[in-house]
Amino acid sequence: MIEVKANMAGSVWKIVVKEGEEVEDGQDLLILESMKMEIPIATEDDGTVKELKVKEGDFVNEGDVVAILE
Repeated sequence: MIEVKANMAGSVWKIVVKEGEEVEDGQDLLILESMKMEIPIATEDDGTVKELKVKEGDFVNEGDVVAILE
């Protein structure tokens, strides 16, 4: 199980993967909006998206888990 965490605080602007989707190292999972900038959150491992812990419009803090891969 791999936890993907937000690297900064912001609002989830767009989720670009779905649960059950296979992802590769470096692939964007979602985009945060912070201080009028779009910040992509990418995985650092290959895997399958087991669970998305956020939905579009949610606010996350730095370090919050946004997705779980297996």
